[in-house]
Amino acid sequence: MTQAKAGDTVQIHYTGTLNDGATFDSSAGRDPLEFVVGSGQIIPGLDAAIPGMTVGDKKTVQVPCADAYGELNPEARQAIPRAEIPADIPLDPGTQLQMQTPQGQVVPVTVAEVTEAEVTLDANHPLAGKDLTFDIEMVAIKAA
Repeated sequence: MTQAKAGDTVQIHYTGTLNDGATFDSSAGRDPLEFVVGSGQIIPGLDAAIPGMTVGDKKTVQVPCADAYGELNPEARQAIPRAEIPADIPLDPGTQLQMQTPQGQVVPVTVAEVTEAEVTLDANHPLAGKDLTFDIEMVAIKAA
């Protein structure tokens, strides 16, 4: 049987869970996830688990946050004066917004905290600082 290796295009079904067992993402009911092994298209800890798998193989992979979305970066949180945000923008905690850097790059942020004076925005990935678990199944391998 063909074993997946770097450069191969593979398809996997997966379910990703947090340490408390809550599912954060899954391919169930959708097409399998397709990517090139070793290309950086998926998080490093999951990518590293693929080489050597054959079609039909299933495994559970523990991915520490450093090999997933990284540690929480306190510098990615920024308090902005409430008066600088247009009144029509929703500011409920957890709301996803987009900011633009002075260089024009769009950055997704989450409303972390709102006071009368300030709004704290968090540019960390929602899964930053979290260890992840993936149940994966190899569906297809297209050799490089």
